[in-house]
Amino acid sequence: MAEESKPVPAEESAIQPGKVSQWLTENGFEHECLEPDVNGVEILKVEANFLLPTATALYAYGFNYLQCQGGIDMGPGEDLVSMYHLIKVSDNADRPEEVRVKVFLPRENPVVPSVYWIWKTADWQERESYDMYGIIYEGHPDLKRILMPEDWVGWPLRKDYISPDFYELQDAY
Repeated sequence: MAEESKPVPAEESAIQPGKVSQWLTENGFEHECLEPDVNGVEILKVEANFLLPTATALYAYGFNYLQCQGGIDMGPGEDLVSMYHLIKVSDNADRPEEVRVKVFLPRENPVVPSVYWIWKTADWQERESYDMYGIIYEGHPDLKRILMPEDWVGWPLRKDYISPDFYELQDAY
């Protein structure tokens, strides 16, 4: 007698790939689908070494605008994330197509290629993620602190950051 199939709870069901994920898969780009956000925006997880080829493919697909790039700290001892929110801006769309790409990085050595050469808007955004989280964007033309003094020790938005007891003002006039 055949086993009776049990319904799979919604939380255990596989995430259905969206339009962009399907296109990437058809064209041989490795990635993983994460659960879409509350607005239905596709979220793709990409390994750091596949970010540039995937980002180049997404640009060729039509994602011509990097709306936001930012860092995320998953918690003390957990990964850091470099996140990219891309938009396909066109004249003939009622609502622009959107996708979010996340690259999970080890806390001890958070290195990812810069997408500056694809989207120039990544310039200061990657610098801010470097300054606040310590994510290193290889190939960035001017990766240096943007908000904190150059000699600042640590990464202030990491969840395990310990604020210094005092601040030393140097070269104050």
